[in-house]
Amino acid sequence: MSNVIEINILGEPASKANSRQIVMISGRPAVIKSKKAREYAKFFNDQCALMPSIDLLEGDLWIEIEIFYKTRRPDLCEDLILDLLQGIAYTNDRQIKEKHVYHGLDKQNPRSIIRIGKISGSEGDYPRNPRSGQHES
Repeated sequence: MSNVIEINILGEPASKANSRQIVMISGRPAVIKSKKAREYAKFFNDQCALMPSIDLLEGDLWIEIEIFYKTRRPDLCEDLILDLLQGIAYTNDRQIKEKHVYHGLDKQNPRSIIRIGKISGSEGDYPRNPRSGQHES
């Protein structure tokens, strides 16, 4: 797997399903990110700002994400991470055509390990079953 970007982000992401709240703005209801989602987004972006800059990946992409939570309680949800990677690893998360997402536990060190690569049409250029290293036919 050449030309694979790997990004390691500390912290536990908010589930996108639970990351919205309704507030009143100028007397009208509005939907905004929850406090946990806003805090995670800031923490995520602060960590990315410290990394060497990379060229945004173009075309169709695959992604593999291992999310290590503090407990078993949170839903496995990569949506917020995919949104936050826009402008950092790729232009738009619509470029993701294949994804593998795994739930892990690490009470002391919640984090996300993210690997992203380009799909070029050749089976050897992206994972089909990255955990086993085997490609499906």
